[in-house]
Amino acid sequence: MNVYILGGLRTPIVVANTKFKDIRPEILGAGVLMALREKFNLESVDEIICGNAIGTGGNIGRLTTLIAGFDESTAALTVDRQCASGAASIAIGYAKIACGLADVIIAGGVESASLQPLRVYHRNDPRYNLTAADGIAGGYRTAQFSPDEFDELAMLYGAQRVADAENISKIALDAWAMISHIRAARAVEILRGSIVEVAGVSEDTGIKKNISRKLLDRAPLPLGAGTVISAGNACRINDGAAFVVLASENFVRQNNLTPVAQILDVATGGVNPLESPRGAQAVADKLLARNDLTYNALSAIEFNEAFAVIDVLFEREHSDCVDRFNKLGGALAYGHPYGASGAILMIHLLAALKSGLGLLSIAGAGGTGDAILIER
Repeated sequence: MNVYILGGLRTPIVVANTKFKDIRPEILGAGVLMALREKFNLESVDEIICGNAIGTGGNIGRLTTLIAGFDESTAALTVDRQCASGAASIAIGYAKIACGLADVIIAGGVESASLQPLRVYHRNDPRYNLTAADGIAGGYRTAQFSPDEFDELAMLYGAQRVADAENISKIALDAWAMISHIRAARAVEILRGSIVEVAGVSEDTGIKKNISRKLLDRAPLPLGAGTVISAGNACRINDGAAFVVLASENFVRQNNLTPVAQILDVATGGVNPLESPRGAQAVADKLLARNDLTYNALSAIEFNEAFAVIDVLFEREHSDCVDRFNKLGGALAYGHPYGASGAILMIHLLAALKSGLGLLSIAGAGGTGDAILIER
């Protein structure tokens, strides 16, 4: 069965510990769900699938659904594929509808880096004696992503390993950071209709309209001297929520709706967990190969810019497609509210794609990746 996208909405993407610092992620998500229900006149949905990476645990998707006022009979699922959680949620929704198990699913994700809880390992866990976040024995905030690495800065080290392996300079990384901010600043009006105001905030707060090489040169190097991953060419941590409405062909026909796009296929995959930024390119390649397509067949391409190394790798492989790549800017400018980012990419892809085929891809901590192919 064909699966369509009716549309999507998101909150502003806000730098952590600022304007959304005390707003729970389920509150952010509920605001988006309520707006979608009103926009598409949805009396009910079959399920709400919600990505979340660093929340308080439990089924935060269910909590978000109930706070949004959906009937208690509405099923809800929380998905954790770390950075790729939002995209994985959309992929699961697509699969359920394609199999005839549902007609309408809202899928996306929520995240609050501001309210990321401190966790504590059990005393019997060998890792208890290895961590002491905030001075608390066994305390930690960043989960372990690889059997071979246990470090709060694991994601940064992964990006640095890729940069070293591929001989990528800081100049090349900073150039992409510049491009991202410039494109995002130009796209503010294009995306305005996709943003739900929350707590008086209606615009993204991470975009630097005055970005400059001098500013990027001064950005701190969290891994120390001699490294190239900086606070300027790695994404910031953020708060936000985003969801899209998926519908079956039968639902679209019976309700005389005009969807904005059709999902053609989805894919997931894995790479070396110590070099997780490679996941975006790997899973996108896999999806296109399965559909006998090349990047030149695409009119718009969205990769999550957790690190600028992802942009550089794409440019080296597909320099002739750079004009179609992250046309509205990426996470280097907007930021990366982990569990929501996959749905944010979909919303941006829909805004950038005027006709033809589009693809989004996102790498996840631990060396995973999700990609989605759509047709406008």
